Amino acid sequence: MFKSDVEGAKALVQKYEQLKKEISKVIVGQNEIIHNTILSVFCQGHVLLVGVPGLAKTLLVSTIGRALGLSFSRIQFTPDLMPSDILGTEILDDSRQFKFVKGPVFSNIILADEINRTPPKTQAALLEAMQEKHVTISGKTYKLDAPFFVLATQNPIEQEGTYPLPEAQLDRFMFNLQLDYPTYEEEIEVVKNTTSAKVTDINPVMNAEEIIYFQNLVRRVPVADNVYEYAVGMVSRTRPNTERAHEWSNKYLSWGAGPRASQYLIIGAKANALLKGKLSPDIEDVQEVALPILRHRLVRNYSAEAEGISIDKIVRTIL
Repeated sequence: MFKSDVEGAKALVQKYEQLKKEISKVIVGQNEIIHNTILSVFCQGHVLLVGVPGLAKTLLVSTIGRALGLSFSRIQFTPDLMPSDILGTEILDDSRQFKFVKGPVFSNIILADEINRTPPKTQAALLEAMQEKHVTISGKTYKLDAPFFVLATQNPIEQEGTYPLPEAQLDRFMFNLQLDYPTYEEEIEVVKNTTSAKVTDINPVMNAEEIIYFQNLVRRVPVADNVYEYAVGMVSRTRPNTERAHEWSNKYLSWGAGPRASQYLIIGAKANALLKGKLSPDIEDVQEVALPILRHRLVRNYSAEAEGISIDKIVRTIL
C-alpha cells in the first residue's frame, strides 16, 4: 500500500487530520474523547464511555463509523436481551435446513448502549466476541468482520436494577473515557446546529483495508527500552503490598492493574506517537494515555472511599 513504514506513518497523520475535520462537522468539542476513540481503533482496542444521557455518545460513534467508512450497529441493552439477540440465531428455512441469521455483532463498529442494564450472560456473549473476534453458535465458528471495534456506554446515574461489569470484563476495554458536559460556548454551537434544517454530509476518509494496514503499522513501531521500563514500572506501582508499590497504592487501593494494562500503555503510546507525527513513542506518550487505561483497572479500598479520594486522583499521584 505504501513504499515504506515512514511513508505510511506520514499518510496516517494526514488521514487523522482529515478524520478530525469530518467529525467536527457534526460533533462540537470533545476533542480528547474523539482522539482517544480514534486511537483505540488503530490499537485494536475497545472503549467504555461513561457519561450522563444526552451527551451525543451515539452520534459520536455513528459519525466516526461513517468517517472511517465502516458498517455500524447499535445494540440497546435491556434486562430481557438474550445472547442470541446480539450474536444471531439459527432458523429453519423453506427446505427445512437450519440457516444461521447473523445478529448485529457482525458489523465493524458496535455501539453497546447502556451495557450495564443487561444480565451477565448477555454481557459475557459480547465480551467473548470482543476478545476472540469470532462467535460460536451450535458448534460452528463464525469470524467477525475486521476491523472490529466495540464502544460500550454506561450511565453513571440510576444504578438501580443494573448489572455492573465485573473487573475481569472491564479489563477487556482498552480505555475508560469520562464524557463531561459541553462548555457554555460549545452548547450554544450544539443547539444552533441541531435546531436548524442544516443537513451535514460526512465523507469517508478511509476504508477497512487502510485501517487494517494502519493497525499493523502501529504494532511495528519501535520502542526504546526505557519506555517499556517506565510503562511496566508505572503499572507495578499500582499493585498494593508488592515490592514496587507506591505508598498511595498501599494506603488507598485493594487491587492494582494487571499485565494487560502494561500492554495497552505501550500500544497506546505507539499509536499516540504516530498520530503526532513521531516515529517512536517516549515517556510523555505513555503518560498521555495512562489515565483512561488505568482508571477502570484499580479498585479503591474503604479508606479511599471514606476520605473521598477518587481513582483519577490516585492515578495522577502514582504517575
